[in-house]
Amino acid sequence: MENSQERVEGGGEGRNEGQGRRGGRDRDRNRDREPAEKEFIEKLVKLNRTAKVVKGGRRFSFSALTVIGDRKGNVGYGFGKANDVSEAIRKSIDKAKRNMVKLPVKNGTIPHEIIGAFKASRVLLKPACSGTGIIAGGPVRAIMEAGGVTDVLSKSIGASSQYNVVKATFDCISKMMDAKTVAKNRGKSLNELWG
Repeated sequence: MENSQERVEGGGEGRNEGQGRRGGRDRDRNRDREPAEKEFIEKLVKLNRTAKVVKGGRRFSFSALTVIGDRKGNVGYGFGKANDVSEAIRKSIDKAKRNMVKLPVKNGTIPHEIIGAFKASRVLLKPACSGTGIIAGGPVRAIMEAGGVTDVLSKSIGASSQYNVVKATFDCISKMMDAKTVAKNRGKSLNELWG
C-alpha cells in the first residue's frame, strides 16, 4: 500500500516537473519573441468594415491601414483586407514592413519645410523648436510618432481621406533631403553647413 502511494506521488512530481520544464521553455521562447515585437511601434490609422449582401444575409469584410516605425527614422505604411479584423491588421503590418522608408530626423524634428500631395490631399510639414510637440492630425501624428519625430508642425489641406493623407505624408518624406544631401548639392562639407 505504501509503495503504491509512493509511486503515485512520484508520478505526480514527474508530471509537474515536466510541466515546469515546458513552461520554462515557453518562457524562453517568449523572451526571444518580445524584443522582435517591440522593434517596431505599430499604429492602426483606420479600420473599415464593408458588407456584401448575399442570399444568406450580410457578409462582412474588413480593411486596415496601419503605420509602423522604429522611432529611429524608419517608417512604413500598409493596407490589408480580409474577412477577419486580426487577419486584415496582420496583412497590413506585413506590407508596412516591406515598404519602409527613411525619415530624416535632426534633434527631434524634420530638416526643412515641405509640402506633399496625393490626389486631392496635400500635407504641409514644418520643423519646430524643441518642446513644441507633434502638432498634427491623426494619420500624420501616427507617422511622426512612429518615425521618432518629437517636434513638428503640420497642416492637412484639401481632401481629408485618411488613406490619401497617409500617402501625401509619405510623399513629403520621399521629397525630404537630409543634411548630407544638402551639403553635397551645395558643394560644402557637413561641418561647414552646420557651423
